[in-house]
Amino acid sequence: MSGMNKERLMQVLLAPVISEKSTHVADKHEQIIFKVATDATKIEVKSAVELMFNVKVDSVQMLNVKGKSKRFGRFMGSRKDWKKAYVSLQPGQEINFAAGES
Repeated sequence: MSGMNKERLMQVLLAPVISEKSTHVADKHEQIIFKVATDATKIEVKSAVELMFNVKVDSVQMLNVKGKSKRFGRFMGSRKDWKKAYVSLQPGQEINFAAGES
């Protein structure tokens, strides 16, 4: 992590993905799902999670999500493509988003 730019790492993670599927994955496989920058790499995501949440990351899987096609009246448009990261933490580590951070 010494060679990584701290400002870049702060921009890699965009938001945690909170959905039924993500809570199921979190319970069953002990993974947290994040929406990340489209040009982010696994190493950047791992370093960013370790830096921001003070936890040890075991592994990272990345996934490109295609934007849905939408209609606006008679015009077709589409939402932006985005990238998702499944982050596995080492045993005994956890991130609690419900805890109030001030």
